[in-house]
Amino acid sequence: MHAQPLAPADFEFLEDTLLKYGDDHSVLNLAELDGYFTALVSSPAQVDVGEWFPAIWDGQNPNWENVEEAQRFLELCVRHSNTLAEQLATDAQSFKARFDDTEHQGQRVTLAEEWCFGYIRGAAIGKWPALPTELAAQWEKISWCAEQDNFELPADLDVNAHQQRVSEIEPAARALHDYWLSVR
Repeated sequence: MHAQPLAPADFEFLEDTLLKYGDDHSVLNLAELDGYFTALVSSPAQVDVGEWFPAIWDGQNPNWENVEEAQRFLELCVRHSNTLAEQLATDAQSFKARFDDTEHQGQRVTLAEEWCFGYIRGAAIGKWPALPTELAAQWEKISWCAEQDNFELPADLDVNAHQQRVSEIEPAARALHDYWLSVR
């Protein structure tokens, strides 16, 4: 498989389209979409586009302005998914999740919650079975973060502890991908 990575304008189109057609039950932003696809390409079995595409929109395809817009969105999703799959399979150490970041009390803080929420959504669509005990801790690093609320960071946020937990997410995603790849 040869993936063609997306350009910044492609990512902007994806983000704009998610914002245009999304609602509280759909994938809402690029970070969440990236986590979603990371889980899908890491799944124990390939997930058909007929399952994962409608799930972006909570099962309800948008009322697209035109067919070209829908086709472009789908094409870019497939390209990004293929890029993630190739990267995780051939050069996993260079895998970088598309986390958001913000400033909190004068410090840069990485926000992984939306990415993790997308990952959990993707694993559900991929119908992941229970993980062996040794990998459950990796799953917990991602699922814990998905439960956090990043809309308002608490004033007493321990930024160092938060950043440490976030730094464990990409290695966890790599470990989970490697496990499922080994049992396919």
